[in-house]
Amino acid sequence: MMDNKVGRYEFVAEPFHVDFTGRLTMGVLGNHLLNCAGFHAADRGFGIAELNEDNYTWVLSRLAVELEEMPMQYEQFAVETWVENVYRLFTDRNFAIRGADGRTLGYARSVWAMISMNTRRPADLLALHGGSIVDYICPEQPCPIAKPGRIKVSASVPQGEFTARYSDIDINGHVNSIRYIEHILDLFPLDLFRTHLLQRFEIAYVAEGYYGDRLGLYVDQSVPGCHEVEVRKMDGGEPLCRAKLIFTKRN
Repeated sequence: MMDNKVGRYEFVAEPFHVDFTGRLTMGVLGNHLLNCAGFHAADRGFGIAELNEDNYTWVLSRLAVELEEMPMQYEQFAVETWVENVYRLFTDRNFAIRGADGRTLGYARSVWAMISMNTRRPADLLALHGGSIVDYICPEQPCPIAKPGRIKVSASVPQGEFTARYSDIDINGHVNSIRYIEHILDLFPLDLFRTHLLQRFEIAYVAEGYYGDRLGLYVDQSVPGCHEVEVRKMDGGEPLCRAKLIFTKRN
């Protein structure tokens, strides 16, 4: 760890964590970010294990990742994470992805809520351990990317669909947040990833999906290279998450 407010965690881009181009996948990077958030919180006394004892847990509300490049196979890299702000019902947590030589590969912003496992409703973060979570706020640490924005999708015909199965379901009994990312990325052709970098990926989680749910993926393209995606239940049309993907051509 770098200091008491910023956590730093080391990784290697393993061969089974990269795609056909030899670069780390967004799904694996997302998993690393969420794990680092968990490590950082647990090291400071407000991790999931501690919260679970009182029937509370953390849930991810929004995530935005912006990259200059992805780590290559076998490349060492690090994720740094810190808390930017704490509000009564939400907290902003940021990340920096650093190469082995110290260069910055990208940044990420996330929004989290603490919810009751009984009611599934948000709980008061400022009441957590007497409000001590605010002791770890680190607003001076730079994160020079835009916050997650509003995503609106008007498409009425799905470009893909899937039924939530075993590998989609997490320990809370609903569709894993990273599995949504992977299903969304599978909408796009291989050649796009060969010739373009997924420079920015945003996702906002709206509702929970469960085993057996049949889900449709609806896509709008507002400008070239920018795609908005909404995952909805095919039965009733309830939206579960919305995402924005911005691709830029590789040099």
